[in-house]
Amino acid sequence: MKQTPSRYEIPDGLRLLATSRRVVQRVYTLAFLHRLDGDQRYAERARQELAAAANFPDWNPRHFLDTAEMTHAFAIGYDWLYDVWTPEQRAELQQAMVEKGLKPAVKVYHANNGWARARHNWNQVCNGGIGMGALALADIEPQIAGEILHDALKSIQLAMAEFAPDGAWKEGPGYWNYATSYNVVFLAGLQTALGTDFGLSQIGAFKETGLFPVYLTGPLGRTFNYADGGDSAIFAPQMFWLAREFNQPVLAWYERRESKPSALDLLWFDPAGDGPKAAGLPLDKYFRGAEVAVLRSEWDNPKALFLGFKAGDNKANHSHLDLGSFVFDAAGTRWAMDQGADDYNLPGYFGAQRWNYYRLRAEGQNTLVINPTAAPDQDPAAATQIIRFKSKPERAFAIADLTPAYAKNARRVWRGIALLDRNKALVQDEIQADKPFDLWWFMHTPASISIESDGRAANLEQVGAQLRAVILSPQEAKFQIRDAQPLAASPHPEGQAKNERVRKLAIYLTGINDSRLAVLLVPNPSKAEEAGEAIKLSPLSEW
Repeated sequence: MKQTPSRYEIPDGLRLLATSRRVVQRVYTLAFLHRLDGDQRYAERARQELAAAANFPDWNPRHFLDTAEMTHAFAIGYDWLYDVWTPEQRAELQQAMVEKGLKPAVKVYHANNGWARARHNWNQVCNGGIGMGALALADIEPQIAGEILHDALKSIQLAMAEFAPDGAWKEGPGYWNYATSYNVVFLAGLQTALGTDFGLSQIGAFKETGLFPVYLTGPLGRTFNYADGGDSAIFAPQMFWLAREFNQPVLAWYERRESKPSALDLLWFDPAGDGPKAAGLPLDKYFRGAEVAVLRSEWDNPKALFLGFKAGDNKANHSHLDLGSFVFDAAGTRWAMDQGADDYNLPGYFGAQRWNYYRLRAEGQNTLVINPTAAPDQDPAAATQIIRFKSKPERAFAIADLTPAYAKNARRVWRGIALLDRNKALVQDEIQADKPFDLWWFMHTPASISIESDGRAANLEQVGAQLRAVILSPQEAKFQIRDAQPLAASPHPEGQAKNERVRKLAIYLTGINDSRLAVLLVPNPSKAEEAGEAIKLSPLSEW
């Protein structure tokens, strides 16, 4: 109420997005509060916000997310406060939506390119935001609104098909939240405005997608944040909608953890449902398509073990060269971490220089690097699969065939990740090549690291917890500690994150043809485990 209305600001020279999102949040909050108690002050403050944005020169259609989100804000403001507005005020909102939102969208639909043909988050956000604007004005702008809804209903199916076959999202959990938020808003808008979503909610595995963030959230509330995303907890009001729509009350339980609810949390709130353990969800899950597996020792325990493991497609939107990477939580902390995205405004971040940035390269992940070069250290076009997954009480594992990622240097590369007795983790790699190669094994961690004198074991410590890492194979392998910096001797590129609070536990093998590299991770080890508990290794083909 005390803040000034938003201004037209493009601080990075490309995006108005922060402003659009601020307007969305303010309009939802103010309009919903007015609907609750009728206080005219909320409606007046919403009017000021919308009037300011209506007078913007444009809603930045060159970065169309900005336009779609602003159109969404205007649709909600126009509709939820319809009875408050004077005819002149309605006309102002209508004109802004048509000229700055709907007409630019029609050009994209006519060209049938860009986000209208995309299969990632831009599709749902743009179709959802513009679709809401069309629904809001359909009675007074039937021609353009009808054309947009026809095209949006067709276009959004492309992205929704990507949830198949198990409800996962290739862009990672953070972009899952963004994509599904607009997907659900649009479906909910269609249902309440027209009485039908035209069967969209039944596409592919959309009814399963609410379980994706449940599984990819570890015991600390941190996600397995592969691709361009942070590991912060996911809060998503669409989980309430999904819980009701598909009768999955555990999704409502998940969203009730939110400590700062939005208007949509209140609108869609569902008090039903208990946690995953009470709901009988299996501990482990393999998501096909995205090729992600998660293993855990138990639900509802912040000190539980949690392994997130990824194969998948390096060509997926927002992907990193992270095939074979993993995160590991245990004893109340995260030991193996994914550093997430770097600055989107770095030169060529989404273009020719993408694979020059450390956090996006394989060397910036918890995976393998073979014959390091300045060129991409995994094939950017590689797509890989988890070829075996098993979940048993005493042993859960997933094996990925990573060969396509390293095909120029190796004949066969497999990685297996296992939880043994649900109290320790095993990372086992098998690499075969026709020519000798150099191999790096990396695990990024915020923990302090000390390496024992023979180099075969390392002790990690943070916040009073310990993790012991032991090399089981090969005999010549030894641990070393490295900074989270590029292997190349060239200076750290200017503007790139320096990763100063992260170290990496590393293993380097040189001039080898075949190797089985196995590392055991034991949280809070007992004296017997510190002495070297016997682990019998077997080939991944025999797991």
